[in-house]
Amino acid sequence: MATEGTSDRGGERPPGANGKPAGGFAVERITHLDVPAICSLYKKVWEGAPSGLPAELLKSWQPTPLEFTSRMEGITYFSARRDGRLLGILGCELARGSCRLVHLAVDPDVRRQGVATALVGGAVDWARRSNVATVWVDPLARFTAATALFQHLGFSGAGLLHKHEWNEDVQLFERVL
Repeated sequence: MATEGTSDRGGERPPGANGKPAGGFAVERITHLDVPAICSLYKKVWEGAPSGLPAELLKSWQPTPLEFTSRMEGITYFSARRDGRLLGILGCELARGSCRLVHLAVDPDVRRQGVATALVGGAVDWARRSNVATVWVDPLARFTAATALFQHLGFSGAGLLHKHEWNEDVQLFERVL
């Protein structure tokens, strides 16, 4: 049985994510047992990617289980689930007093239902408990839905890197805690 601050899956839950939020899903830390489902989720998310993205970029965003396990070093990942089904994932990388959000993915079948909002909220709460000063994220500029999400969640635009990642523009957003 899960208690506050933990989950019945063995991982820590970020504050505010215990129980089920309005969307009927729970946010909790992932375990190594989640890796195959996570890799399947990334594959599903990026199969329908917008045209024109570089092939190397798409390949890097669809890791194998071994590649994802390697990514877990130094990154704390949270998942959103409903009735045991993985709906989304988000990583938090702490460095030099800040937290960078990485590898956000939400199942296309449940987008616009609060999954990303719950994941980001849980990540921000976890970052705050980790005593960081800021949380930041760097989505590709062409991902306008991500831009809208982070602005809606209180992140401020902090810059634009031209042709930064695989020759794509990257936006920077930060939220001071």
